[in-house]
Amino acid sequence: MSGAPGGRGADGSGLRVTWLGHSTVVLDVPRAGGGTARLVTDPLLRRHAGLLRRRGGRPDADAWRGADAALLSHLHHDHAELGSLRLLGDVPVLTAPANARWLRGKGLRGVGLDLPPPAGHPPGHDVAHHASHHASHPAPQPAPEQGRWHDVAGVQVRLTAAVHGDRPMPHRPNAASGHLVRGRGATVWAVGDTEHHPGVGRVRELAGGRVDVALVPVSGWGPRLSGGHLGPRGAAEVCAEVRPRVAVPVHWGTLHVPGGQHVPRGWMDHAGEAFAAACRRAAPDVRVVVLRPGGTWRDTPGGDDVLEHVFG
Repeated sequence: MSGAPGGRGADGSGLRVTWLGHSTVVLDVPRAGGGTARLVTDPLLRRHAGLLRRRGGRPDADAWRGADAALLSHLHHDHAELGSLRLLGDVPVLTAPANARWLRGKGLRGVGLDLPPPAGHPPGHDVAHHASHHASHPAPQPAPEQGRWHDVAGVQVRLTAAVHGDRPMPHRPNAASGHLVRGRGATVWAVGDTEHHPGVGRVRELAGGRVDVALVPVSGWGPRLSGGHLGPRGAAEVCAEVRPRVAVPVHWGTLHVPGGQHVPRGWMDHAGEAFAAACRRAAPDVRVVVLRPGGTWRDTPGGDDVLEHVFG
């Protein structure tokens, strides 16, 4: 792929992963027929997310320009920021069915994909509602064929289960998921916000027996995590179960409450390396690539890490 910052590769050889901060990742995924598809996870492209402040500058538009689709894990404001989604233009936003309906009501092109339940939950059960007040808010029923691959811009996408029921929102659906993306020679798992649940190991099976790259949340926007999240150790345990070839930590070091960037001092800087250290203990066969916002990793045929910095 081209080494130009944020650009698409001319030959389509090799996956390209650019972390823009928090859970926003630009995936340039090789297509089977040549070229690449550009997908953006949980786009947060503006300076801030509601009351939360971003450390550092907003992402350079060249890093995400020309997206073919967005992958949306859930509708919390630090993941589903409507202004950022609109910056991408009229692209499909692939998410759980309830979330897609809500997005269409906001003028966006929400596309609902089948939402598989985690192990131990009956088919048709909405995970987030199970975790919070599902008795009074019946869960939407997914399509009968759960977890099918969907063709998007020349690659394939399907949802994976997530358990993220803490802090439910009263005015937005609370369905949560991850995404699997399958292109030529590479399968990526965008984990999404979740706790470690019994069905997480099934992701490897859903991916066809191999996960090449996992985008794993390892922290949050405060020094203490609420339920429904993974910290460095929990994220490493997920990697030990799913066994991706490469893991890239996300959901850390980017957002903070006003005045909370340095309370306690240094809390925003540790999660990436703490995850790498935890993986060395729990999942030593997983190669961890710790990026900084604006950093790109390219998967090369020889397996060497090729790192670039595209903005910031």
